[in-house]
Amino acid sequence: MAAKILDGKKVAEEIKTSLKEEVTRLKARGLTPGLAVVLVGEDPASKVYVKQKEKACEEVGFASQVYRLPEDTSEESLLQLINELNDDRAVHGILVQLPLPGHLDANQVIQAINPAKDVDGFHPFNVGRLAAGLAAPVPCTPRGIIHLLEAYNIPIAGRHAVVVGRSNIVGKPLAQLLLARDATVTVCHSKTGNLTSFTRTADILVAAVGRPRLITRDMVKLGAVVVDVGINRLPEGMVGDVDFEAVREVADYITPVPGGVGPLTIAMLLRNTLEAALAGQGGGPPGE
Repeated sequence: MAAKILDGKKVAEEIKTSLKEEVTRLKARGLTPGLAVVLVGEDPASKVYVKQKEKACEEVGFASQVYRLPEDTSEESLLQLINELNDDRAVHGILVQLPLPGHLDANQVIQAINPAKDVDGFHPFNVGRLAAGLAAPVPCTPRGIIHLLEAYNIPIAGRHAVVVGRSNIVGKPLAQLLLARDATVTVCHSKTGNLTSFTRTADILVAAVGRPRLITRDMVKLGAVVVDVGINRLPEGMVGDVDFEAVREVADYITPVPGGVGPLTIAMLLRNTLEAALAGQGGGPPGE
């Protein structure tokens, strides 16, 4: 029997419906959650993502500002804009779309964002709080993955989760979230020897490396839950890091690409922004 589909698009729509209701109530109290998105340059994928975020904000009733800056924007100018957004009390969340052009230092830019407005969860302050098990904005894709598993009542505690990928955006924070929910976690990466020996032991297998169809049928345990974070644009269209048609024959649950994790990433960005607005309209870091 083919695997059941984990429909991220459906779950994301449910989240947005709930958020819209919350925003209506907040507006009645005089509070409109505000998100500022900064896009530097002309990266085609980034332009698509920013447009999706702008549309999602409009759908739920957020105040959305998009700053489209030229490719040759200086770091000084970008940092100045971020400082202005830090001081703007109508802005509760700040997102700088990555990747940045090569002459800009992404670490410096991320560290310039007020941690309370860091709705991506990338600031070192928030990374540290997450690692320590303290309240902090959680990176959107890992948070979306956990929400998706919970929406389908998939148990996490006591299960072996294998995360293929160790990025700061997905792999590392997801490992922390799985550990916090009592999974036993193995993190694999490009230097892992005999990857199959790890993936075949996974009850929950997450592929987040950006390599088309890396995970094949023989790498997946019968009855596993497979989450595909990959977005790879090939001549024949968009594919994930998992060989979907083959793997769905052995897995119990699987996410499609597109329509799996992607919509939840944006839904969780909205959730993080609303929570930042509720936490004092950007007045200070979470927990302070």
